[in-house]
Amino acid sequence: MRRRSFLGILPGALALAAPQPPESGREAPLPNRPRVLGTMALRARARSEESPGRLRVSERILRWEVAQTAIIICDMWDTHTCNLSAQRVAAMAPRMNQLISASRSLGVMIIHAPSDTMKYYEGIPQRLRMQRAPVASSSIPILTRCPRDSAEERNFPIDDTAGGCDDPILKDWTGPYPWTREHPALDIVGFDGVSDNGQEIYNFCKQEGISNVALMGVHTNICVLNRSFGLRQMTQLGFQAVLVRDLTDAMYDPRTRPFVSHARGTELVIEHIESRWCPSILSDDLTRVIAGTDSPSKLSSAHPARA
Repeated sequence: MRRRSFLGILPGALALAAPQPPESGREAPLPNRPRVLGTMALRARARSEESPGRLRVSERILRWEVAQTAIIICDMWDTHTCNLSAQRVAAMAPRMNQLISASRSLGVMIIHAPSDTMKYYEGIPQRLRMQRAPVASSSIPILTRCPRDSAEERNFPIDDTAGGCDDPILKDWTGPYPWTREHPALDIVGFDGVSDNGQEIYNFCKQEGISNVALMGVHTNICVLNRSFGLRQMTQLGFQAVLVRDLTDAMYDPRTRPFVSHARGTELVIEHIESRWCPSILSDDLTRVIAGTDSPSKLSSAHPARA
C-alpha cells in the first residue's frame, strides 16, 4: 500500500476504534453495585412505654441482606455556620469513612446525601446513577421536608428552637450557607451514589431492591429526622430503618433546656428516635457478615466442578 493511501484511510480507522458517543437521545448505561451474598446481624436497640412515663429498653437482632441494604450519609458537610458543630463533624468523618469503606467491601450500597451541594457533583457517575433511576410510585407523597408534628414538638427532649449552636459567641448568619460539598475525609468512589433528593433516593432504592437503610451523619434532631430521605420519611415509606447512634451528632446548646452536656443532649435525641421512630445500632455491626452467609459453597456443592 502506498504511504499516501495509508494516510488517507488512517483518520477513518481511528474514528472507528475510538469510543463512540451514545446515540442521540440515549444515555450511556452506568454500572450499578453487584448484588452479592451476605447477611449482617444488627443489634437494634429500641424503647417502648412500659407504663405511663416509664420506658423499657430492649434489643433484638435484625438480619439484613447486604444486597438489600444502603447506608445514607446525611449532611456531613465540609464546614458549618456553627464552629463547634463543624469541629465535631471533622472529628467524626475519618471514623465514618473507615466504616463505609468496610461496608462497601461487603456489598452494602453507600449513598452520600450532602444537601444543597449537588452542583459540586454535577456530571460524576455517582450523581448520574441516582438521577437516572426511573421514577417509582410511593404509597405516600415524598415530602421535601418532613418536620415534627405538634405532638412530637411538645414531647421533644431538647430545646433547639434557637438553632442549637453551642459556640461561646453566637453569630447571626446571613447570606448563603458556607458548605459547598461533603467533608473531604469521606471517599465517594466506585458504585456509590450522590443525591440530596428523597424522590431520587427512593427511585434508586426501588430499582436496586433496597429495603433496609441505615442513616448516619448530622444533625440528629434536625436533618437526620427532617430531610426528604430522613428517618421520618423513610420509615413512613415502609423501609426498615435504623439510626447509627455512634456516628451522629445533634445541634444542641447546653445553655437551653434541659441544661445538660452536648453529648447528653445528643443521647436524649437518640433515645427519642428509639422510642418514636426506629431502633438504633452501633456502626461496628455494619462491618461484618454472619460467618458463611457470603460463601457460595452451598451453591457450588450442588454443581461440583467436572474433572
